[in-house]
Amino acid sequence: MLGILLALALGAAAYLWLTTTRWQESSSEWESNARELGDEVASLTAELGATAADLETAKTQLDAAQTRIDELANEKAQLGDDQAVSDQYLDYQQRVSEAAGTVALSLDRCIDGQAQLIEYLRDADSYDPDELSRFASDVDDLCSSAKDANTRLQSALDG
Repeated sequence: MLGILLALALGAAAYLWLTTTRWQESSSEWESNARELGDEVASLTAELGATAADLETAKTQLDAAQTRIDELANEKAQLGDDQAVSDQYLDYQQRVSEAAGTVALSLDRCIDGQAQLIEYLRDADSYDPDELSRFASDVDDLCSSAKDANTRLQSALDG
């Protein structure tokens, strides 16, 4: 009888030891995943802040460019035919304004995409990891396009 009880006790102990080991491994994996996601959220939050700063810089540069456009238009108007210069000024101003609007919209979309990605990552367990990765890549592409558009606008304004 004692042998049976000892065998049952040893079996229960082995089962509990295996269960505890599996729980420790699972807990370790979850903790590692949580740390990775936390690092990614921190990185994306920093990126979002940088992109917001870029947008603010672009808006400031746009204001400065608009002022410079006004100054250049005034100078040209004094040198030549007022009507032709005004037409050129309006055309140039319209093209620059449209380009600047496109840049601002692109940067806003980038910021919105990063903010949405951060929200998804805060509850990453509710989403498919491949879908999260694909969305993060799409946001990176969107932000890269916005930065490229801003660079082209700044080059056009400097030229």
